[in-house]
Amino acid sequence: MSIQPFTIQIPQAELDELQARLERTRWPDELPGVGWDYGVPLDYVKELAAYWRGGYDWRTWEARLNQYPQFTTTIDGQNIHFLHVRSPEPNALPLILTHGWPGSIVEYLDIIEPLTNPRAHGGDPADAFHLVIPSIPGFAFSGPTRETGWNRYRTARAWAELMSRLGYDRYGAVGNDAGSFISPELGRHAPDHVVGVHVTQIFSFPSGDPAEFEGLSEKDQAALEHLQWFWQKMSAFNQLQSTQPQTLAFALLDSPTGQLAWNAQLFRELDPDFILTNVMLYWLTGAAASSARFYYEDAHAEHPTEPTTTPIGVAICAGDFQSIRRFAERDHKNLIHWSEFDRGGHYAAHQAPDLLTGDVRKFFRNFR
Repeated sequence: MSIQPFTIQIPQAELDELQARLERTRWPDELPGVGWDYGVPLDYVKELAAYWRGGYDWRTWEARLNQYPQFTTTIDGQNIHFLHVRSPEPNALPLILTHGWPGSIVEYLDIIEPLTNPRAHGGDPADAFHLVIPSIPGFAFSGPTRETGWNRYRTARAWAELMSRLGYDRYGAVGNDAGSFISPELGRHAPDHVVGVHVTQIFSFPSGDPAEFEGLSEKDQAALEHLQWFWQKMSAFNQLQSTQPQTLAFALLDSPTGQLAWNAQLFRELDPDFILTNVMLYWLTGAAASSARFYYEDAHAEHPTEPTTTPIGVAICAGDFQSIRRFAERDHKNLIHWSEFDRGGHYAAHQAPDLLTGDVRKFFRNFR
């Protein structure tokens, strides 16, 4: 039951070893003119790796992370690492925010201050939140997992215990990517405590019934085509991590450039510091295998068929999976809030922090 303070302190020897490995990278060949068709391009990874060696400063990001109170605790036999940032406002609503892969707690750094202290950021102090931002079991400083079964459902149960352990009886949940799977399950597991769930994706797809496509708007048809393109061109990470995570881990854990390329396939067009800080949390903690195992565990879990009942809100940003409202409302009768934005991306908390902050505030006003 104990909660221990935690500070990130990476030994210099580990950073020196990383530099040495980067300098010894064996680069693969590449066919000319193929762009991203065969995977992450050589020039893209070379450019990132050059900045990693000669421009990126881990100590700056380590200090930024350490600005916020961090802790570890053991739940269900598993170490859990989390940020816990309390608002100066006494009536703030607690929120637990969950990242995904290949992200980390770094996803949420840009919205910590406006969510916890809206008064200092031009907002209404009545919209303040206390924030709990854990690393998923097997990811970063919550890793590695030591036994099978750490899927979305077991993680949600651990989150409920974490919030209880912190003394929070009534709280909301926010999620992106894998967090958009975990957060609704937290609402399912603890409906008497979770007042609402806000996510950036609703993964609801057509059932195959032709009637579901009748009257589908051009925008929704385009969203389906984008989804089909993603699964045909970009789903290698899902397929491999759901079936052979251990095989993959040998390559990633032995090569920082390999870890960078594997993660960077889903970081396209993001700023180098954000990409590399996320990758560093995988490399420095040796989380290649245990983070990939989340996909395997989830793919092999027994999934409930009944819908959740906790109210759900969704914020959809341009450039992300375009959740389709017709299918989302079919699967989630408790969907009470739907926002669509013309900018942002998959990592909305970083790419459009103002939009996500505003939408989270708006949604949870229903439950103050």
